[in-house]
Amino acid sequence: MDQYADFDSLSTEKPVTPTVSPEQVLHQVFGYETFRPLQGDIVHELVDGGNALVLMPTGGGKSLCYQIPAMVRPGTGIVISPLIALMQDQVAALNQLGVRAAFLNSSMAPEQAWQTENTLLRGELDLLYCAPERLLQPRMLELLESASLSLFAIDEAHCVSQWGHDFRSDYLGLSMLAERFPAIPRIALTATADERTRKEIAERLSLTQARHFISGFDRPNIQYRIAPKTNANTQLLDFIREEHAGDSGIVYCLSRNKVDATARLLQQKGYNALPYHAGLAAGERAENQERFLREDGVIVVATIAFGMGIDKPDVRFVAHLDLPKSLEAYYQETGRAGRDGNPSTAWMVYGLQDVIKLRQMLEASQGNDHFKRVERQKMDAMLGLCEITSCRRQALLRYFGDVLEKPCGNCDTCLTPPETWDGTEAVRKALSCVYRTGQRFGVNYVIDVLRGADNDRIRQAGHQAISTWGIGTELSATQWKSVFRQLVANGYLRADPEGYGALVLTEQCRSVLRGEATLELRKDPERKASRRTSRPGAERSQHIADPVGWEALRAKRKELADEQGVPPFVIFHDTTLHELLERRPADLDEMSQVSGVGAAKLERYGKTFLDTLNSLPKED
Repeated sequence: MDQYADFDSLSTEKPVTPTVSPEQVLHQVFGYETFRPLQGDIVHELVDGGNALVLMPTGGGKSLCYQIPAMVRPGTGIVISPLIALMQDQVAALNQLGVRAAFLNSSMAPEQAWQTENTLLRGELDLLYCAPERLLQPRMLELLESASLSLFAIDEAHCVSQWGHDFRSDYLGLSMLAERFPAIPRIALTATADERTRKEIAERLSLTQARHFISGFDRPNIQYRIAPKTNANTQLLDFIREEHAGDSGIVYCLSRNKVDATARLLQQKGYNALPYHAGLAAGERAENQERFLREDGVIVVATIAFGMGIDKPDVRFVAHLDLPKSLEAYYQETGRAGRDGNPSTAWMVYGLQDVIKLRQMLEASQGNDHFKRVERQKMDAMLGLCEITSCRRQALLRYFGDVLEKPCGNCDTCLTPPETWDGTEAVRKALSCVYRTGQRFGVNYVIDVLRGADNDRIRQAGHQAISTWGIGTELSATQWKSVFRQLVANGYLRADPEGYGALVLTEQCRSVLRGEATLELRKDPERKASRRTSRPGAERSQHIADPVGWEALRAKRKELADEQGVPPFVIFHDTTLHELLERRPADLDEMSQVSGVGAAKLERYGKTFLDTLNSLPKED
């Protein structure tokens, strides 16, 4: 007999519990005094039975928006999450708080899954996490119809949009929730979606009539910096050594080979660096992700497959060694830094070859003309952010429909305003040389011609006799690369879609060649040592007035986490440890007033951390 078949014989009554308000749950369970902006409105909308579409930046507190309503409303909240590791971490964190949470996924043995299903049907769960492909199975839907449900939460909702940056076909089937469970409130949440993507999310998930809550996209604690790529490995090593030695971070690369090579380089330089990409064995990927979550100071070098929904709060930097395909991807990936609100860095280097490679990949893709047009627009917006001379944060927020009235003061263009120069004459020389050499050569060859190089290749092509040979000696090869990078980025030149890196003129360059337009170009800065006074890491370390106490609290947290097999931040976030160190509570009552210390954690860990604090040397 099928051990799962007899659902009707199981009790579906939820135990009677006292009625509590969302505010009581926020304080007693999660240990926070007040909701963040929009959180309270979203929570009450769901508690009252309404639907919601939520856009809130990474680290903005999206999870509480459905976790608290699921605990206040009768029944179990079903959370649809795309990654097994993410749901396991969230369930572990909720269990630490005394919340009745579980997950169903392919990592479980049949007996474990059966027990979890029975727990659901007995009404003994507040939250149940599962992947979209599992939710859509007929047997799972029958199980849910037999259970008492409080809400559906669709996390990473941009995955439903074909114009989003991370489309997943399984998400399309979630449109049936409105039809099959019309009385159950639904909430869709994402951190990254432009107006077109938001519209598609609402339509596909039947949320056009739901209330839309759009929080500000700004992450003021993140410092955005983008530099021209000269020697990417050296630049990365300098950046980590000077600003983030000992910190946890993520380094993104476009290819698997580059991930492996970069991880090896960092390991050779003494860093605790681990690779992550789809070419690794599943067990190695899982182990590397676990180490990143549970150990301090681990750097993961990864393709974009890594990081969706990663809850690690103390990622101090995200570095890109290759250009992301869109601002949505860039925003989501950089948003994995500084979820705890402490200073963090989003650092990227990019060069002409990045632009050429991405444009070639796009033109060679199998997408239709409409798809390619949309992707070109997204790529152009990404390139625009790279080459902008005004505040990067203002431009980034503007793309998502958000407004920052004044320059942020915490991006590279604000901290060190870039110089510009009238590049009109240089541009005309560059474009003319591309034309005179037949639009058949890559950037290095064209630069050689401009600078009057005398080599076999140029002599064989006869290009030492053309009018543009040797007319560009006033600029170095590096300066010419900057000119060509900006011309490709701004659409005056394009890469040959057939490959080989040949540069081709576009219609846009006519006005410049005819002398009808001028061009201001960005002057790439010369490489300088980082100014230590502006380091995010330095700013953070200055807040630790008692490093001995800080390390003692971290060591105790790590000990407790290792005993239970959970990441340290599941015990307490860094911000909670900072406050414990600052306030030095004398007893459990005083400790209960520390942010992030709810009733369950107070009972479980209160005495242990008080003892640790009391064992520290007394302050003078």
